[in-house]
Order: sequence, then C-alpha cells, then structure tokens
Amino acid sequence: MMPSPDPLLSLFLAAALVLMGLALFAPNHGLLSRWRRTRRYSERALLEDALKHLQHFESHGQSSGLHTLAGALEIPVNQSVSVVGRLQSHELVQMEGGEIRLTPVGREYALRVIRAHRLWEQYLAEETGFAEVEWHGQAEEYEHQLTPEKTAELARKLGQPLYDPHGDPIPDWTGEFKPHTGQALTAMPVDTPLRIVHIEDEPGVVYAQLAAEGLSPGMEIRLIESGPKRVRFWVVTGGYDGFEEHLLAPIVAANISVVPVEVQEISHRREQATGFPLSELKVSERGRVLSISPRLRGAERRRLLDLGILPGTAVEAALASPSGDLTAYRVRDALIALRREQTRLIQIEPISEEFA
Repeated sequence: MMPSPDPLLSLFLAAALVLMGLALFAPNHGLLSRWRRTRRYSERALLEDALKHLQHFESHGQSSGLHTLAGALEIPVNQSVSVVGRLQSHELVQMEGGEIRLTPVGREYALRVIRAHRLWEQYLAEETGFAEVEWHGQAEEYEHQLTPEKTAELARKLGQPLYDPHGDPIPDWTGEFKPHTGQALTAMPVDTPLRIVHIEDEPGVVYAQLAAEGLSPGMEIRLIESGPKRVRFWVVTGGYDGFEEHLLAPIVAANISVVPVEVQEISHRREQATGFPLSELKVSERGRVLSISPRLRGAERRRLLDLGILPGTAVEAALASPSGDLTAYRVRDALIALRREQTRLIQIEPISEEFA
C-alpha cells in the first residue's frame, strides 16, 4: 500500500509551482515578459540604427545597398534583408535599382533619433562627469529610450543648443539643422590661421587619440606642415609661449574640420599673452586665475567653481605629490587637490611679491 503524501510537502510543492509560474509568466515583471520587451527594444534599436546610417549616407551624397548597410550595422547581409523588409513595411524606406532610400517619413524618423543622440551627448558633456570617449557610446544606447516629449524637455533644459560637443549640428524638432561649413584639416593650405568647428567621433580609436591631444571645437590653430606622413599645427593657448604644438598622422588629422579665421588674431594673442597654465606654478609660488578652459565641462567644471577657482582668485601651490600628477593648492584658506590634467586647463598670471 502506497504511503499517503505529506500534506505539508504537497502544499510547499504547489506554492513553489505557483511562484515559478509567476516568475515566468507574470504580465509585466515575468521573465518571459521581460525577454519579449528586451527583444522588441533590440529590434527597434536595430531599425533606428539602420535609419541613422541611411541618413548619414544620404547627407554625404553616398548610396547604400544591402551590403553597405550590413557593414555599417555589423550584421550579416541576410539580416540586413530582414531589416530593410521591416522598414519597407512601415514605409520608411524604398528600393530603387538596388539602392535603399529613405522616404520623407523615414528621413524625419532618422533625424529624430539623431537629435536625441546629439542632445544626450551635449547633456553628458555639460551636466555629468563622463569622459569624452564615453559620450558617444552612452548616447548610442540612450537615444532609443528618449521619446519626442523627453527629447524636447532635454533640449529646453540645455538651452536649445545648435551643435553637440563634437560640433555636429543638432536637428530641431522639425528636422532642420545648420551644418558646419568646415573642411578637413588635411585639405587646408599651410600657414593658415584656422578654427576647429568639428571633430569626428567615429571610429572610436581615432577619436580617443584626438581627445587625448586635448582638441575640441572652438580652438584656433595655425597649420604648419601637411604632408603624406604627418600633419603639424599650433593651437593657440593664450599662455606665455602662445602656442602648443601637435603632430598627427594624416588619417587622424582628416577627422578634424576647420574654417579659416577671418581676423588674423593669432600673432596678436601671442604678443598679448600674460598667463600660463596653473600646472606650471611651483610649490610656494602664487598666481591669480585668469580663465578656465571650456574643455573643463559639466560636473568637473562646477566642482572647480564651487571650490572658489574663479577669475581673480589667488591660488598658491602648497604641496606636490612625488609623481607630480596631484598638487595641493591653497585657495581662500582651504587646501584642495587637483590633477595635472585639470590644472593644464586653468590659466593664471603671476602675483608679484610686493602684492602677495
């Protein structure tokens, strides 16, 4: 005769089955529901990325086919066929002689995604402490989560910017934008005063090198040498030396877009320069803050301002670390530690002993 089942054990097994069922099939929070949402999000992100790439091709006067799109999205050609089919079903693209073209509705959609991406990059640059090399990757993910309403709210918060931190134009809510008129640095004549208006942020390995060089839109430069092996130029610093020299491979320099400077102020600025970077201040020496470079952005810039590092403030180098990367400065009777990469972007003037 079979023993009767333990009622307590049966109750426990039944409760476990119910909990497992809820974990798997709950309408909003179950694993199956989450998996479906993630899959829908991934599919939508892929379609939106395809629209962005097609807009990029069109804006540069380039045509796109299935193989081109597959390469841009880093997916198999067979999958690009499916992507284009989905876009066609929503009347976002059309095929013309093997070429994929955006419809007016598709172009509008693509510009909305681009607007969200570039606004989020501007937000990361101005409001957070993320490093430059992280802005693009972060925006690539978050652009798909911004609704038109959230995008409009973000634009208002940022003051309706026209360009992102790389100099790319930000489309307005109608899709209109003002492109920069720059040309590649490698295409400009030597000994020309120029201003950087755009720095291409793709591919990431090239942009990382440009960011490490400390280059950004708005900088004034003078091209000194341009050849098949190297490109050499000066960046106006406003310090005693006036210029900071940079040397790049042509393939890297081609990612910098510039416009001629109408008024040739570079020589004048060098003659008038009265400051030098805070990083050059030696221990026990004092200086007065002249300016903070616009390259110090977001949370990092706000921290410096909160610490009292403002134009006109007296600063004294009090103690340097053995490595020289970290220095303690006395600012308004308080000691604050700053990294060398920060102090290179703060211009000061010396305070003579008689006024110390």
